[in-house]
Amino acid sequence: MKNDHSLCLIGEKEGFTPEIGRLISMMDYVRHTTEEEIKGLTIEQLDFKLDEKGNSIGMLLQHMAATEKAFQIMTFEEREMNDAEWNELSVGLNLDERAKREVHGHDLDYYWSELGFVRAQTRDEFRKKDDDWLEGVTPFGWDERANHYFKWFHVMEDEISHRGQIRLIKRRLTT
Repeated sequence: MKNDHSLCLIGEKEGFTPEIGRLISMMDYVRHTTEEEIKGLTIEQLDFKLDEKGNSIGMLLQHMAATEKAFQIMTFEEREMNDAEWNELSVGLNLDERAKREVHGHDLDYYWSELGFVRAQTRDEFRKKDDDWLEGVTPFGWDERANHYFKWFHVMEDEISHRGQIRLIKRRLTT
């Protein structure tokens, strides 16, 4: 991403309703700071884990993409994931033993392409929505209800949290 001074201005964005534009502004800033944090990492650095229980930076990036894709389904399509979608996304969502076995050996372009592709889809779908849609309340989790605005805040909050983990892992890199 280029050095865009408008990244620090939360406001309306062309092609989006006012509140969705503000949300996109925040999402753009969060993604920009994630990109700055991972810039230049090698495959070995992306695969590094602090210990056998830990996640790698690559796993966390895979998780960010899978989380955003899952929330696309839950919010834009207003439904739960089907079995095929769950099978595709569960490795990134769960960050379990399967992820430890399968998510490795990819370069930064692989993860960045996944994140970029999913984000482009998110932006395309947001262009079709309005501010009233953001306020729509639907089930969330096992027994909660949340509006779409909260759900997309949660996607950003999840990325910010995992970026903190990425920073911790980077400080401990041995490769």
